Amino acid sequence: MKFSKETRQRAIEKLQERELDLLIIGGGITGAGVAIQAAASGLETGLIEMQDFAEGTSSRSTKLVHGGIRYLKQFDVEVVSDTVKERAVVQQIAPHIPKADRMLLPVYDEPNSTFSMFRLKVAMDLYDLLAGVTGTPLANKELTKEEVLEREPQIKAEGLLGGGEYLDYINNDARLVIENIKRANEDGALVASRVKAVGYLKDENDKVIGVKAEDVITGKTFEIKARIVINTTGPWSDVVRNMDNADAPILQMRPTKGVHLVVDSSKIKVPNATYFDTGLGDGRMVFVIPRENKTYFGTTDTDYHEDLAHPTVTKEDVDYLLEVVNNRFPEAKITLADIESSWAGLRPLISGNNASDYNGGDNGAISDESFDNLIATVSRYLNKEASRDDVTEAIVSIESNSSEKSPSTISRGSALDIDANGLVTLAGGKITDYRKMAEGAMQAIIEILAENYGRRYTLVNSKTYPVSGGELNPSNVESELETIASLGVKRGLELADARYIANVFGSNAPRVYNLAKDLEAAEGLSLRETLVLHYTMREEMVLTPVDYFLRRTNHLLFMRETLDDLIAPISNEMAKFLGWTDEEKAAHLADLDKVLAESDLRAMKEAN
Repeated sequence: MKFSKETRQRAIEKLQERELDLLIIGGGITGAGVAIQAAASGLETGLIEMQDFAEGTSSRSTKLVHGGIRYLKQFDVEVVSDTVKERAVVQQIAPHIPKADRMLLPVYDEPNSTFSMFRLKVAMDLYDLLAGVTGTPLANKELTKEEVLEREPQIKAEGLLGGGEYLDYINNDARLVIENIKRANEDGALVASRVKAVGYLKDENDKVIGVKAEDVITGKTFEIKARIVINTTGPWSDVVRNMDNADAPILQMRPTKGVHLVVDSSKIKVPNATYFDTGLGDGRMVFVIPRENKTYFGTTDTDYHEDLAHPTVTKEDVDYLLEVVNNRFPEAKITLADIESSWAGLRPLISGNNASDYNGGDNGAISDESFDNLIATVSRYLNKEASRDDVTEAIVSIESNSSEKSPSTISRGSALDIDANGLVTLAGGKITDYRKMAEGAMQAIIEILAENYGRRYTLVNSKTYPVSGGELNPSNVESELETIASLGVKRGLELADARYIANVFGSNAPRVYNLAKDLEAAEGLSLRETLVLHYTMREEMVLTPVDYFLRRTNHLLFMRETLDDLIAPISNEMAKFLGWTDEEKAAHLADLDKVLAESDLRAMKEAN
């Protein structure tokens, strides 16, 4: 099904013609998760996003479907249990996106270290139990100092005690968003990017019955009517809730900024993602992750009070991360000049959430008795004196002793609120548990539709409902993608290019290949680049070069050295297909240059 510039225009027209069951404000991962479940369940669904999909926050994460092992230091079992279960669900419904990888965690003899070797082993064994990989090839491994150095010769040897390897998943955050959005569109949702909610429509009882919206491209305003409106705008949640609530504003969010820097892999060679204490005694941990012949590292975690739409990388952010990484990898000697690209993003944390790094949340106090019982049980398990069932019982005991959760808490670090005016807000959380958050919200929405409007729906089983491109066997993904890639070779692609397309687009890859029936390589572009560009314009609502280079592909972040040569031919092809005037083309290129300047840290380097 097409999902293009024309689709957007038709959606805007239809949004004005009918009363929806549900209008979603916000097209990041939370809104996308709600949209796919609402549309699949048969609700008349609309979604508007004031920027490109995933532009605000959901394309700016550490790009992991992260299991949260650090919370097991405090035996915050519930958050890890929820996370690894949801991670497994995401791998089932979007099998072409998260990629299993082994995470290396070195342990140092330093003050305020997150883990000792004993605590790491206990945490990894609990982690494997919760993830259901005990006794499989994916199970954790305890590593000696020598084994850590053998895997990562560049890592600092001084103070190194050893480490561990455990299962984690690399993610493509923006791709996960767009694949959910595309499936919602296929199921009938009316979806439009660059449409901003600027006010609410209300009935005589002051209840929200829709929104006043602005087409950001044309500047035209229009009305959208809906029985229920849900706010899924992440860091903007308070802003959207308070659009007509200036006298008594709701202040729930506490956004924090995270920064990541990208260098060539020759500067830091790590075989797998590596996760370690900063060594600064600040209680934080940092990732160093290999990707597409690059290595990126982060993240910072600082409270943010500036422009929500434009978080930027500061000199302080860069200095902090370079100090941490150069300390752990003394031979790297990375400087500002080595940074090829960067990104800054906001985490939509809820005030009072005590574990801001990956939205861990506060699991509440646990009794000394429960804590001692778990330690003793795990110790006996490691000595083969207790069974897995014994450990499970100890875990359940801890969970039952945890402080009671508010009924409105859908998942760790998230909240579902229904204001007096009827506006529903789903906020907080993290990418890994987006589906669970959406499921909780949809259960409440379906109840409201039944009770207040007599409209009855059955919620789709979102644990088994694949996103667009996800119609693959999760237990046999690599083999199926290889088979799909062979179809691309038959369409004239080199095998490496066909594999690239298969890995990015999953079961939709044949739709990309089939464009070769009518398209030849555009001037200045390879056949692969031509096909991918046209597919994203026709079926992923790419409207600008930044959409393409940053959020549909990883050119801007992880293929920076080849991007400059692509700018002119990509923009020329987009201008022809999308019908840009010379002025529109120049404006889009100026926007791209501004984004590149920020990512390249151009001003910072010039001032250095």
